Amino acid sequence: MSETITHDPPPAPGGRQSGPLIVTEDTELLDDLLRLCAAAGATPEVRHSVPGAAGYRAGAAGAVAGPSAAYPQRGGWDAAPLVLVGDDAARRVRGALRRRGVVLVGRDQDDPGVWQRAVEIGADHVLMLPDGEQWLVDRIADVTEGVGRPALTVGVIGGRGGAGASTLACALAVTSAREGKRSLLVDADPLGGGLDVLLGGETADGLRWPAFAASRGRVGGGALEASLPELHSLRVLSWDRGDCVAVPPPAVRAVLAAARRRGGTVVVDLPRRIDDGVAEVLSQLDVGLLVVPAELRAVAAAGRVATAVGMVLRDLRVAVRGPYASGLDDREVARLLGLPLAGEVPVESGLLRATESRRPPGTSARGPLARFCREFWERALAETDGVV
Repeated sequence: MSETITHDPPPAPGGRQSGPLIVTEDTELLDDLLRLCAAAGATPEVRHSVPGAAGYRAGAAGAVAGPSAAYPQRGGWDAAPLVLVGDDAARRVRGALRRRGVVLVGRDQDDPGVWQRAVEIGADHVLMLPDGEQWLVDRIADVTEGVGRPALTVGVIGGRGGAGASTLACALAVTSAREGKRSLLVDADPLGGGLDVLLGGETADGLRWPAFAASRGRVGGGALEASLPELHSLRVLSWDRGDCVAVPPPAVRAVLAAARRRGGTVVVDLPRRIDDGVAEVLSQLDVGLLVVPAELRAVAAAGRVATAVGMVLRDLRVAVRGPYASGLDDREVARLLGLPLAGEVPVESGLLRATESRRPPGTSARGPLARFCREFWERALAETDGVV
């Protein structure tokens, strides 16, 4: 269990950070926290009380040491990117300087006093093990990699088969990359044709989804990016042409969390069926685009998709694709679905010929599809900038 009390942790400057500071004398809890730090690729500093008290233990080695070179002069409490305080140590750190990025960690789910102790030490979060382990691994990985703002992550899903969701997903990613943003395109549909094919890179070197099927815990963001095929200045995570391999939800979670930590933009092409793996993807999206052809049967089908997706994703918008059936326009389609309108996906002449000649959707910077994508990114990024 993880609960937020006040504010976000301190922003991390560029470059790799030192590991978190652990304050506890509970040996069992310490073993768990060291294990989670190892899973996140971090080497922590361990102290029994607020820095300034004599002696502490260093990281996984567990050996008693003197003051750490990683925290010169002012000590580890205010210099560490993240502080993990064991519930046993809460009273010993009450007089410490208030700072952001403090997590109170315990095990007793039924202890009502833990919230009072969290307030007394100025903790941002209260986390109970083992329920909160994955959250904590991801948070430690964030500060260890020196992440700034996570990637703006957009999912695209068709209201019915053949709606053009894969085309729009590719165009969004290509447009983002052309604008100079770090961009990743993720194919979340193992039964689709493969987005690397749509981008003309089915033989490009790099890993596909089956290579990550056994992933557990943390996946390094930099290592993920470097391992994927690079096509049209963006990275692509697609499927190979072998037997369909099921990627379990923990692996999906680890890969998407790593992608988000790298910043920039992530675009996910979603299947219309919602299984556990797709639910993991939906839980990490910032915005969803439901692509709906403007005809009544498509709107009816899209309503069922919207209901299923909306159970996980709060921000789902409709992108309407013409030509329009009699009596319909983009605003009417959005009204019928009860969703905000993201805009009208334009028809671009010659798109099929361009795709057949290995030029992906959105390649023409002056084309109407690229213009739609560029305007979408401008609005979405402006909305993100406006979030306090």
